[in-house]
This record gives sequence, structure tokens and C-alpha cells, in this order.
Amino acid sequence: MKLYGLTGGIGMGKSTLGRLLSERSIPVIDTDILARNLVEPGLPAFQEIIHLFGPSIVAADGRLRRDELARRVFNDPAALRSLEKILHPRIRELWKAQVDKWKEEGCAIGAVTIPLLFETEVQNEFDAVICVACSQNTQQERLRARGWSDEQIEQRRASQWPIERKMTASNFVVWTDTTLEVHGAQLDRILLT
Repeated sequence: MKLYGLTGGIGMGKSTLGRLLSERSIPVIDTDILARNLVEPGLPAFQEIIHLFGPSIVAADGRLRRDELARRVFNDPAALRSLEKILHPRIRELWKAQVDKWKEEGCAIGAVTIPLLFETEVQNEFDAVICVACSQNTQQERLRARGWSDEQIEQRRASQWPIERKMTASNFVVWTDTTLEVHGAQLDRILLT
């Protein structure tokens, strides 16, 4: 089985590339979705996060106040590391179990989307790493469209490797300042190698 790791900066098109892979019948795991599922009320990670950050991060409906948690951890590197210690091992265990299942099922190709792929040092788990990238202006526009302030955008950027470093460390780059058709064409060339 050929296993691709997908990474890139926030708002640069990782989810779109994952969707393009799915359209080509290639299974994809998105670790952002795994992370969201891990913090559902009642689950161990949810309980550990409340213990660490206090009950004020729980909304009236009993769910995690993701905005409040983000505000805290992206202003405090030590808090971010503490949160990552809770989530990253669990996320890794889940995606690796899914990859093992794909192998048992005889899948020829699979992909795992990991925004912090290099930062968590899992690049050696993959046959190749694809970095999704765009210009800083495009990234800024996309994230502002999500309702993020410039401060929130900069905090997220500061918590990851610079995109140039990710691009250099990757085997392939898909540049997303173009149309979906061009994204797909770039992806198809990669899949042929």
C-alpha cells in the first residue's frame, strides 16, 4: 500500500485535496475530524481537557467551547503543549489503526491529512508527503472568510512550521492559488509517480 501524508498551513486547501482524493476512490483520514470526535462530552480526552483548563471551557449544552479553548492555548505555548499531549497520542493511535485496516483490506493507496505532520515527527510513517500551499494573501482571505481576525490567523500560523519549511520538507507540493481543475491535475500527476 502506498500511503500519503497530507499537510500544509491552515486555510491552504488540505480538506479540498482530501476531497479530491476521495473523488478518485482513495480513502482519506482527516486528523482534524478525529480530534473533534475525541473531545465529545464524556470521552476521556474531554474529561482531561476540562480537568486541565477548568469548567469555563464547557458550554451550556455540555460541549467543549472550542473558541475559548483556542483563545487560551494560542496565547500560551505551555497550554498548547499540554493540550497536544492529551490529543496527539490518541489521534495517532486512531489514524494508524485505520491505516492498518486499509492494509488488511488490500487498499492500494491511502492518505492521512495531518496539519502538524512535521511538527509531530510522523513523516517517516508515509511513503510520500504532499504539502498543500498557497500565498499568504490567499490564506488570509480564506481565513477571514471563516470569520477569523488577523490576530487569530497569526496565532495559528505561529503555532506551525512556516509553509516554506513544510514545502521544502515534503516530497510534493500542490499549489492552491488556482482553480479546482488545476488542483486536480497537480494531484493526478503526483499519483502517477
